[in-house]
Amino acid sequence: MDKSKVIDAYRRGFITVRECGQILGVEDVQLQRLLQQEESKTSCPQQSQHVGG
Repeated sequence: MDKSKVIDAYRRGFITVRECGQILGVEDVQLQRLLQQEESKTSCPQQSQHVGG
């Protein structure tokens, strides 16, 4: 299963943080890092770059 989908399910309240970690197969510290990484992806959308003109 895609890790971003699992994290999204956790954020929406469908699964607990413990279940999220179990599905992803990671320990607490690793899970916290993954959650932070996913949050930074969604809070800082990449700007599109235009080529040519």
